[in-house]
Amino acid sequence: MGKDYGEPIRYDPNFNGPIHNRSCTDIIWLIIFILFLGAWGYIGYYSMTRGSVEKLLAPIDTRGRRCGLDSGLENKKYLIFFNIAKCLSPGTPITGCPTTQVCVERCPDKTVLFKKELEQNPSSFQQIKYDMVCTEDVNIQTMTYAQAIQYIQEEKCANFILQSQPVLFRCIGDLSTLQCKDTKKTTAWTENRSNGETCVRNPEDAQKSLLNRATALDSYVGWIAASWVTFFTRNERETHVLSSQIVQDLVQSRWYMAGALVAVVLLCFIYILLLRWVITPVVWLSIAGLFALMGFAIYLCYKNYEYYKANPVGLYQTTNLKGYAQSIFAKQETWLVILIAVAVVLLILFLVVVFLRSRITIAIALIREGSKAVTSIKSTILFPIFPWIFQCAIIAYGILVLMFLLSIGESAFRVVNLRNDTSCSCGGVYTEEGASCNPLTFAEKCHDTSSVGGLLPCQLASCHFTGIDNPHNVIYMHLVNLLGFFWAMFFISGVADMMLASTFSTWYWTFHKNDLPFFTLTSGIYRTLRYHLGTVAFGALIIAIVRVIRVILEYIDHKVKKFDNPFTRCIMCCCKCVFWCLENFLKFVNKNAYIMCAVHGKNFCRSANDAFSLLMRNIIRVVVLDKVADFIFFLSKLLISIGVGFAVYYLLEWNYVYEVTKGERLHYNYVPAVILSVATYLICTIFFNVYSMAVDTLFLCFLEDCERNDGSPEKPYFMSKNLMKILGKRNKKTT
Repeated sequence: MGKDYGEPIRYDPNFNGPIHNRSCTDIIWLIIFILFLGAWGYIGYYSMTRGSVEKLLAPIDTRGRRCGLDSGLENKKYLIFFNIAKCLSPGTPITGCPTTQVCVERCPDKTVLFKKELEQNPSSFQQIKYDMVCTEDVNIQTMTYAQAIQYIQEEKCANFILQSQPVLFRCIGDLSTLQCKDTKKTTAWTENRSNGETCVRNPEDAQKSLLNRATALDSYVGWIAASWVTFFTRNERETHVLSSQIVQDLVQSRWYMAGALVAVVLLCFIYILLLRWVITPVVWLSIAGLFALMGFAIYLCYKNYEYYKANPVGLYQTTNLKGYAQSIFAKQETWLVILIAVAVVLLILFLVVVFLRSRITIAIALIREGSKAVTSIKSTILFPIFPWIFQCAIIAYGILVLMFLLSIGESAFRVVNLRNDTSCSCGGVYTEEGASCNPLTFAEKCHDTSSVGGLLPCQLASCHFTGIDNPHNVIYMHLVNLLGFFWAMFFISGVADMMLASTFSTWYWTFHKNDLPFFTLTSGIYRTLRYHLGTVAFGALIIAIVRVIRVILEYIDHKVKKFDNPFTRCIMCCCKCVFWCLENFLKFVNKNAYIMCAVHGKNFCRSANDAFSLLMRNIIRVVVLDKVADFIFFLSKLLISIGVGFAVYYLLEWNYVYEVTKGERLHYNYVPAVILSVATYLICTIFFNVYSMAVDTLFLCFLEDCERNDGSPEKPYFMSKNLMKILGKRNKKTT
């Protein structure tokens, strides 16, 4: 084993921790990284000067013009729909909303039924005509009463306007003011009557449905959300308000969730302190607690299985989300499968713990060392906040550049629904489905031949905005932006890892821990920034390239779905699996290379080789110590996050909470419980990453300590007495 992976590290009487006389490493890669950041910055400048995010967010009227941007519409930033009820169709994301849409200066502040008012009270025409919304070719100033009636029939003017609120520059109104005279018509969401009125099945449902659609961006992006919400709200009434109830629950419980997150942070601090002082019982109690939670989950699954076995329920509609979920979780077979799955996982974890119980004891000692290091250098606990802030800035910049790049180019329009609209005639200008079109030309040439005079717009066919045609060079800019994003993200995390590695290795190689320098973390930060940014840049680039390849594979996999066959699925699955394994292996190598570089000051390749050789010479210890420690951290994070989820759920079930807070009960207690559980896991990950880096650093130092020293007075071990006791080692006293 030693011959294959190099000779053990020899004793050096001058070595007492991270060397001070070191030189800069991998400078060329730091220069390349800086130049690349300059290129990435230029791409950001290029995209921001030639693109406009407003082009993605700005609504587009029926003639294809962007409200607030195009000539003549500078003061008309908002889009109004003549009949927004037509936008509730599931096909809206594909074909566009089949109603006339015009840009206006402001959204209506009141609801007016123009045709009804004009027919019942013609004398009110002069009062309401300036409130009418019409297409650009209609002169409202000179319009007469007869022309107003005609324009409404020809759909050049809106039949009604709704009191609306601007949501992303779209006027989202309230359909509850429009009710059917014939209340028996409940077979569809909306029905266009011959007199132009709109019949709404249930005004409350329609209002909530429109509020759920308030986040729609435009026909290019936003109406995708509209169709999904429509899918969720098409059938039984209780599912119509599902999205609204969830949002209402989140709004109502927002302060409780914020307080719970603060409590989670405090819980993490308390847990870290417990790991410092009572590590052994905390670890074993954590494992026992996780087993208890999983046992409780098995009990709940069994009770549900027994209940649905004794009380079979009827069929649920599966054309909506809630009905589909109910149709699954109301079956005894579902709970039986979940019960078996949880039981199998519990059994596997139990067997792993039983067989590794002795190794867990050693891993606990290693974690105790990490706890001592972290608590000795308390500033390391808060250290992850700073790289996290930098990473948030990188994420914001990457997304901003992406949006600006997407906005570079010309708007693209395609003819849709021409085949399905047999009464639509374009005078031979447009004859093929999917052909490129000009919205202005389409509005002038295409009419419904079945209408009176053949002047009305086509009922189904339209010139639909399909996106923005980007120039060819934008593709390469996307690749640079993607590589820059991942490279910068991995660079920041790598710099943080090396700083912590330098700090914790200093702690380990300080023989008398009371002699630890006060500015240990500051020294680690300085050494990393002064000498080893090039090494981190090189390591980060390797992982970033693999990650970009993985993203490209996902993109290719998405594109070849229409050519799906077993061969392509197999090839894509193998490629994605290989690169996933490669990325995780490289992350493991990088982390240990950073540790060796922090200690010995060598370049990336030599540090990676030394770390890999050291680990391979001690492969058994790597598996049973380092990985067991990672397993314990994972169980701890799992325990805290699952425990918080259960605690929040049953706390919200407690009547006393609502009596004290005077608040209303939530519709779905599991929504904040799940969100807080996930948030808890992420917060725990941030805190435990410091512990994980401490354990990894100390483990590598421990392996080097075992090879470099033998416990003699000339070559004493630097490890703690407790760790030496567990491993059966000791430092001999001077005679």
